[in-house]
Amino acid sequence: MSLIKQLRERTSAPIKDVKAALIDSNWDIEAAQKELRRRGKVLASKKSSRMAAEGLLALAHNESKAAVIELNCETDFVARNDIFQHLALALAKQALLVESSSQLSSGVFHVPSEDLEDLKLNLEHPKVSGEITVQNAITEVAAVMGENVKLRRGIVMSTTSHGVVSTYLHTSPQPGLGRIAGILSLSVEDKNSQLDAIQRVGSQLAMHVVAAKPLFLTKELVSSDVLESEREILKSQAESTGKSQMAIDKIVEGRLRKYYEEVVLMEQKFIMDDTLTVKKLLENLSTEVGSPVKIESFFRMEVGEGIQRLEASSASENLAQAI
Repeated sequence: MSLIKQLRERTSAPIKDVKAALIDSNWDIEAAQKELRRRGKVLASKKSSRMAAEGLLALAHNESKAAVIELNCETDFVARNDIFQHLALALAKQALLVESSSQLSSGVFHVPSEDLEDLKLNLEHPKVSGEITVQNAITEVAAVMGENVKLRRGIVMSTTSHGVVSTYLHTSPQPGLGRIAGILSLSVEDKNSQLDAIQRVGSQLAMHVVAAKPLFLTKELVSSDVLESEREILKSQAESTGKSQMAIDKIVEGRLRKYYEEVVLMEQKFIMDDTLTVKKLLENLSTEVGSPVKIESFFRMEVGEGIQRLEASSASENLAQAI
């Protein structure tokens, strides 16, 4: 019973699997642990095609750059496990170190998961420790947890001018982890400006990005295709009122202004003071620090967004092919 308890604490494997591995290894705990890892890897490989839409975002940052990765699993139970969380934080720190020829001097850089898979991690967890590649670490954790675990994506945001990168994590079980992330970079023209006020407003705006879900930074960045599609929808809705064409045109233009207020960050009402737009907030901040302040870029990420839709689309295509 003592060996079963020790091996269970080391691996988190089910008791029946622990006992079976010990019996097969003649009660050699080291050999049994290796056998459990082997079985777990085989099981993890079999489960790799299963949908993994739960998980966590992990964040790492320094003074001029922030990185966020999404690590997925099948259930919230695994996402709450300390091994899974330890791996997620280690992956974020690794993503922060990634450099690429395609990375801009400032802005958002998407880190493909395959760019991280062969990199080395130094894990310091009782159940998964030592130097190991990212891909092998994910396989090890999947084997321990008995679920599909997948590194889905990562982004890095940086600023080169005198400014800050601000972050906010929502539904955070511990520092550096959460289910929704907002990242935003602010720059100021005068390099001698104090950054305290900019950092304060940057943190508030990162929270705003999470809550308000903007899609574009400015009106000018709304693509013509998106704008035309929205215009057609609004026109169809307005025509159903039976009003004159002149009235319909006015209705459409009024609703387009409302659309901008909903999806364009600079046009949105600030969540912490709805008497201000984000544009006005930045104007006030610029006055406070004595130099123009602007948002360079922003990004919002949420665990599992788009996964179920992609899975459903894939299932539909497979069914169509079968038919």
